[in-house]
Amino acid sequence: MSALIRIQAPDSSPHSADEKEQSLRASLAALPSLIVALSGGADSAYLAWAAHSTLGERALSVTALSPSYSAHDRSVVEDFVHQLDLRHEFIATHEVDNPAYRANAADRCYFCKDELFTVLDNVARTRGFSAIAYGINADDTSDFRPGHRAAAKHRVLAPLLDAGLRKSEIRALSQRAGLPTWDRPASACLASRVPYGTEVTPERLALIERGEAALRALGFRQFRVRLHDQLARVEIALDELPRALSPDTAAAIATHLKSAGFVYVALDLEGYRQGSLNEALRR
Repeated sequence: MSALIRIQAPDSSPHSADEKEQSLRASLAALPSLIVALSGGADSAYLAWAAHSTLGERALSVTALSPSYSAHDRSVVEDFVHQLDLRHEFIATHEVDNPAYRANAADRCYFCKDELFTVLDNVARTRGFSAIAYGINADDTSDFRPGHRAAAKHRVLAPLLDAGLRKSEIRALSQRAGLPTWDRPASACLASRVPYGTEVTPERLALIERGEAALRALGFRQFRVRLHDQLARVEIALDELPRALSPDTAAAIATHLKSAGFVYVALDLEGYRQGSLNEALRR
């Protein structure tokens, strides 16, 4: 089974964000009930809000907990569901126990999402929910997304993609709705910081989490700590990079990341970019 699967974008004929949101609400309203996979990012948070405001108690948001999910992300979700009074639950997933996931080939995300959707299938079956949805959007069609193959296997719905909603539109609609996640920096699981071919282990994930917590404590907002053996390759958003490159801040970054457990620390001069580890696949 090939890992290199591309997502088919929806009809690209022009529609306003308001029209797309109306289409989203109509598709949600047609469902008897729904489980939303809520990671806490802007997309899944907007989908969880839309499902809750459309279906009420017939919508359940579920967040998976595993070594690849940071304590910071859990805190964001807890605050979000409390503020909006969403029906929500945490569940445990065990993708790290799967040798195919740990091997960290280019299709690692397939095994992660397959585990997530298998667990959600069980919740839906035992609790009587009619469908499961996740927050892939129309912009995600331009990147390598093996997790979408797992979604297709489990017949998971993609309401934001079906409505043609793009990231900028989701952020604008989220801001209008008063969602605190509207401008949340892009987020992904901790395993996305581990280069393909390097085994994903709980110890490596914990090291990355400590490194990123250190950067957060230093006041940075959009960043990644990419693990390369004993080296932390730090990507920081271009608008924050000048501060990171100042001698005092650079020294603080090195000190904090070495305290977290890294031996070497390097700043990536290209700055943060989403999915930078996929650059190796393109080459």
